[in-house]
Amino acid sequence: MIPGPIEFDPSVMEKMGQPTLSHVAPAFIESFGRAIEMMRDVWLAPSGQPFIVAGSGTLAMDMVGANLIEAGDNVLVVSTGYFGERYAELLTRYGANVTFLQSEVGDVVPYETVEAELASGNYKLMTFTHVDTSTGVLVDAKKMGELAQKYNVLSILDGVCSVAGEEIRQEEWGIDVVVTASQKAVGVPPGLALLVASEKAMNVWKSRKTPVGNYYCDWSLWLPIMQAYEARNPSYFATPPVNLIQALERSLELILAEGMDARFVRHKRLAQKFRYEMRSLGLSFIPTSEEITANTLSATYYPEGVNGGEFLGKVGENGVVIAGGLLPSHKTQYFRVGHMGIVSDEHIDRTVGAIKNALK
Repeated sequence: MIPGPIEFDPSVMEKMGQPTLSHVAPAFIESFGRAIEMMRDVWLAPSGQPFIVAGSGTLAMDMVGANLIEAGDNVLVVSTGYFGERYAELLTRYGANVTFLQSEVGDVVPYETVEAELASGNYKLMTFTHVDTSTGVLVDAKKMGELAQKYNVLSILDGVCSVAGEEIRQEEWGIDVVVTASQKAVGVPPGLALLVASEKAMNVWKSRKTPVGNYYCDWSLWLPIMQAYEARNPSYFATPPVNLIQALERSLELILAEGMDARFVRHKRLAQKFRYEMRSLGLSFIPTSEEITANTLSATYYPEGVNGGEFLGKVGENGVVIAGGLLPSHKTQYFRVGHMGIVSDEHIDRTVGAIKNALK
């Protein structure tokens, strides 16, 4: 029950264990093409351009910096924790002039502050972390998309801990790039960097005045691969992770069979159930209000006087694995529970029971 890698559906794991096909085998070409097509349905971005690349969520973030930033571009990073700080550092490596707006721990940057900053500067791009895995804080993605459109700024949603769990309507909300990784709510073992870029983002990339400075990340090398496989033709730039992509195809099938609206509701219901149980034990959370609390994980403070390491060990003795804190300033003060992907009432009940037994 950590916030990634999560538990995976057995049929997804079955794909991981199959004999590995050639990356130009007809069956794999079909799997790759279907995965690309289904990503648009999961991201709710019918006109978007999906990318499936071997790597982590950090690589997906890096692809945005490599392809959309040129030296001297003004960028606004809106941060709610550890991963916002990482994005600011990443974009600086590509020569961006980064303005950094940091929230108080457990809160969001006020949207009025974000708007005032967008209005005062000539920004090309704005990033925000939809759910920061270090704090469990949820940012209003729809509102951020509206602000970006109002000021004609590219909007980049770091959805590593939100895609396929939290509500995201990329095209409707006008969000230009949504990035994630395979091992969280998408429900596939680690190893895939996933993103969908809007037509606007692709046009900005095509209008670059300088070459992309990162060879592996360059969309000019990856876009033909995506287009070829979607057209059911083999192509090659770097050998794709065959079993992971077949597992992705299966997981996306399961996600769409459930339905995106139903999936958003289930994640919200189970998150509320977990938080209710924690509050009944007298525990509190890093997010300062229910409105900004994520549905994919919970960041819960330890009770006064409880040793975190001992507590995590006792939970493990009860057959459940949860995570310690990640935010450097609060690392020893809280624990994190992921509840995303195939999570069910049974998972929540077992986790709550293990936490109760550990506290006793």
